[in-house]
Amino acid sequence: MASRFERFAALHVPGDPIILYNVWDVGSAKAVIAAGAKALATGSHPVADAQGWEDGQGVPIDYALANAKRIADSTDLPLTVDFEGAYSTDPGAGAANVVRLMASGAVGCNFEDQRLGGEGVHPLHDQVQRIAAIRDAVGEAFFINARTDVFLKAAQQDAALVDEVIDRGKAFADAGASGFFVPRLSDPRQVEKVVRAVPLPLNLIAFPGAPAKSDWASAGVARISHGPFPHRALMAQLTEAARAAIL
Repeated sequence: MASRFERFAALHVPGDPIILYNVWDVGSAKAVIAAGAKALATGSHPVADAQGWEDGQGVPIDYALANAKRIADSTDLPLTVDFEGAYSTDPGAGAANVVRLMASGAVGCNFEDQRLGGEGVHPLHDQVQRIAAIRDAVGEAFFINARTDVFLKAAQQDAALVDEVIDRGKAFADAGASGFFVPRLSDPRQVEKVVRAVPLPLNLIAFPGAPAKSDWASAGVARISHGPFPHRALMAQLTEAARAAIL
């Protein structure tokens, strides 16, 4: 039988993307499993929101690891965890934290390049060192979904950003990343350009008003996440149900 990691990696097919409807605890994971999920992914924002912490590594690392273990232990499906910046800007310390995450049962993680609590993104050279350190520490059987927040952090969106995204994606691939995650990249023409240039399966995030998933699939996307939006939608429904009961 293929390992959870092998099963998860095989789900990343350009043109036939794996859909990850992000969860935040065991209960939400079971609900998504019942809907037919092939794999599970946490989102840092919903995990934080559900417990009253701020996103951006506001969730204590010990809680994040324990939460990951509880989810992983509850299912045979592969689990990838949104691990933000690995709780350290130091390559060695961040890599050690990812080793701890791997020990929880997760088969992969998102690892982002934004300066948490600061402006912009980490210099490319520094981010490459961090990815390479993680790869050296975890070995080959762990899916490093290297995320760039170039679009998220830009003051304005323009086509020139795509070239910066491509440069980062190529460097991330050389450093040992397994996948490439570009939140807010959405235009199918720009998506196709990134797919052609970067030798990693591309992950995008679905959001209200985003192109149809079929359009992204046609452009070669291999993975589509839903980020904080499932939790936000559920909490809005809870508010309305509570309002109807209270008023």
